Amino acid sequence: MTAQPTPDPRGAVETVFRIESPRIVAAVARIVRDVGIAEELAQDALVVALEQWPKDGVPDNPGAWLMTTARHRAVDLIRRKENYARKLAEIGRSTDTTVPPEEPAGPDDIDDDLLRLVFTTCHPALSAEARTALTLRLLGGLTTAEIARAFLVPEPTVAQRIVRAKRTLATRNVPFEVPYGPDREARLGSVLDVIYLIFNEGYAATAGDDWLRPSLCEDALRLARVLSALMPKEPEVHGLTALLEFQAARTAARTGPDGEPVLLKDQNRRRWNRMLIARGIKALARAEAPGAPGPYTLQAAIAACHAHAYTYEETDWKSIATLYALLAARAPSPVVELNRAVAVSMAEGPAPALEIVDALAAEPALRDYHLLPSVRGDLLHRLGRTAEARAEFERAAGLTRNARERELLLRRAQTG
Repeated sequence: MTAQPTPDPRGAVETVFRIESPRIVAAVARIVRDVGIAEELAQDALVVALEQWPKDGVPDNPGAWLMTTARHRAVDLIRRKENYARKLAEIGRSTDTTVPPEEPAGPDDIDDDLLRLVFTTCHPALSAEARTALTLRLLGGLTTAEIARAFLVPEPTVAQRIVRAKRTLATRNVPFEVPYGPDREARLGSVLDVIYLIFNEGYAATAGDDWLRPSLCEDALRLARVLSALMPKEPEVHGLTALLEFQAARTAARTGPDGEPVLLKDQNRRRWNRMLIARGIKALARAEAPGAPGPYTLQAAIAACHAHAYTYEETDWKSIATLYALLAARAPSPVVELNRAVAVSMAEGPAPALEIVDALAAEPALRDYHLLPSVRGDLLHRLGRTAEARAEFERAAGLTRNARERELLLRRAQTG
């Protein structure tokens, strides 16, 4: 594998690892059957790259290089365990360190390491908070600090959750697999949630220099599509798939030539991917079922309203506001209420929306959430309260950890 010179090999290593680490961890976990050890081996491959690439240059296919290195280390580890087991057997002692044999595939099994990793990290032995933290760490590639900030909890708390989660999976010998029947259904809600979170991290990165992380969006969308085929009678699976199809359709229009964010009202809708929109419409139709629609189906219906509007002015904001009201009743949260306020501002004007936003000011979960002052700044700007709007945009810029978003908010503060 030929190497090419690069002015910043260390930066290349870190960038490639951030993109490829979920696949590497998933592939290695299938070999070693332990997500904690798999993450350590992936980190080992990163260390080797940090040592070699500055001297030898970046390989032509750096992702494959990291994957191969991590797999080799996994195989070496398995061989060491097997050798140790044989030596123990020779002196008459038993051990459980041999590698478990591969189980034959079932009729509806799928060969997808990432999906196996999602279902493993969503095992009911873990708390909901631990599942989310571990999945975002392993599949989303977020640091402990980024996860802590996203969920407004102390960093040591997140670190403890991740360590305990990996230990629990190891001590309970949780199989690295996509389960069947009732076990699969029991984990489905958590799996949908983490796929959604992974997509969102790719769609609007929590931190870093880039607004988008397309590889995460692609992975999440692919996992949702696989689940749709695997569980065709689950409406919310199709609802989530539809939502991600609609959101992914806008990706090309969400950034400008230099990677700067482009707001929805300023996007060139001719750049929206009509094939993905068509897939979203089809998935949303499959999500229809008797009874009240679930949260993902409602969000997909909201996204469909945007997708059907060929211009920003044609958007059916009244329907969107109604759907957000239904979503707030079905899955109440301060963030949903904040989104409802945006829809109300477009359907009824900024004044009633500002009342909704001001009522959210005391919500602990939104205390450090940068979109609260960002939305409030926009409403104040539309009401002609320029100085107050500027202060809100500046506060929002101080809260976000994404460099691109900070630049956008500071520009908005300068223009009032």
